[in-house]
Amino acid sequence: MAISPDERAFFVQLGARVAERRKAQGITQIQMAEALGVSQQTVNSYEVARRRIPSSALPTLAKLLHLSIDELLGEPVKPANGKRGPASRLQQQIERVSRLPRSKQKFVIDMIDTVIQQAG
Repeated sequence: MAISPDERAFFVQLGARVAERRKAQGITQIQMAEALGVSQQTVNSYEVARRRIPSSALPTLAKLLHLSIDELLGEPVKPANGKRGPASRLQQQIERVSRLPRSKQKFVIDMIDTVIQQAG
């Protein structure tokens, strides 16, 4: 069954988001494949949009990539405080840190904890 150009674009963008986030998190295609219960080739096919990512895989992918399903699907992130408008500098920095590999996230969190303790 053929898909529309809009559907094709959606799956290309979704695959690119998955690949970008997977790499940023330091996760290999093999590790992702194991978490999803598929082959590494299937993960590669998802990332380059040769195969559609099944909706049943979205919760696992979102958890693995530390994203909400909305974020995974490309929806804009809504501020937790319900305010509209541009994100604060702190919120932007938190988002940037969330895209770092886990080891670098831990380093940043440890630094923040130290500063907070010293400010006490």
